[in-house]
Amino acid sequence: MHTIKTALIGLGHVGRNFLKILTMKEARLADQYGVGFRVVCVADSSGVAVDPAGFDPSTTMQHKLDGKRAADLPGFRPGLTPAQAVTELAPKLDMVLDASPVNLQTGEPGLGVARAALSQGISVVLANKAPLVLAFDELHDLAARTGAGLAFSATVCGALPVINIGRRDLIAADVHSLRGIFNSTSNFILGEMARGRSYGEALAEAQERGIAEADPSLDVEGWDTANKLVIIANSFLVNAGEGSGSGSGNGSVGLADVQVQGITELGSADLQVQLAQGRTIKLVASAQRRADGGYDLSVAPTVLEQDEFLGRCDGWEMGIEIHSDLYGRMYHKIWEREPLPTAAAMLRDAVDIVNRVSSIE
Repeated sequence: MHTIKTALIGLGHVGRNFLKILTMKEARLADQYGVGFRVVCVADSSGVAVDPAGFDPSTTMQHKLDGKRAADLPGFRPGLTPAQAVTELAPKLDMVLDASPVNLQTGEPGLGVARAALSQGISVVLANKAPLVLAFDELHDLAARTGAGLAFSATVCGALPVINIGRRDLIAADVHSLRGIFNSTSNFILGEMARGRSYGEALAEAQERGIAEADPSLDVEGWDTANKLVIIANSFLVNAGEGSGSGSGNGSVGLADVQVQGITELGSADLQVQLAQGRTIKLVASAQRRADGGYDLSVAPTVLEQDEFLGRCDGWEMGIEIHSDLYGRMYHKIWEREPLPTAAAMLRDAVDIVNRVSSIE
């Protein structure tokens, strides 16, 4: 039985659902996987609370649902940042789970937390995309140097294991092309607008369900999709073969290498015209392999036939199609309209890290 002393950074929709899973599945995790999680540190926008004995997952989840904050918990540490808490707890901390909001300007608090943890040999599981978009190579180098685990399948399409498929299941493959619908909020909004519903009403529902990003412009302007495309590219495209990235030529890509256009210029009439002709418009991420081995990366509203794979990706669905030289054409899809599956992806990564460390020992 492994008791994983854990810091949970971010108590929004995903963080609360992770606590819910710990409450629901405690016995299953112990009996089937031999693991238990003791959450010794929690953080939200109000600050950090620390309890070496562990915060009860159910009580902490309800605390947040009641509108209270980390600052209202016993063990609140005024002035302590999440990164400082990780450093202070380092000798007695096994894992950090980051579900804090995406901040593409500084990456904080997630980037500082990831750096602090990995440099101390503490494993990190990310649902927050910003640290990877801003410092993918740095974080992987840190993890390799200290032997810490680093996993982030929750950052791309929630519970759909896109990163795991690319890294584990496409061994030695050259990916010729990849297209996907990676943002269920924009996909839902487009579908509702095609049915005559207003943009504002559809967005409000996505926010109410906890699916939209804290800053919904990341969804509708295409940046959330672009973040995921950058993570995919750096995970199993540009570093997998002889080719370099889209623009940098150094084997990795960033947001500057992706051409991005969102859905805010589309109106219901645009969608209904295509619908009448048996077509649809989706926000599609694309990676096309060039002759030099690099990739052209883009995110844009794209007209699709309604009967093709991505054209049938409706509402709260996300999907990806991958064409490679060894594995043919692969099509994967998920329906996800609540944060629980994304939280479950964090659990998946955490248990996988524990199992890998145990097998080495």
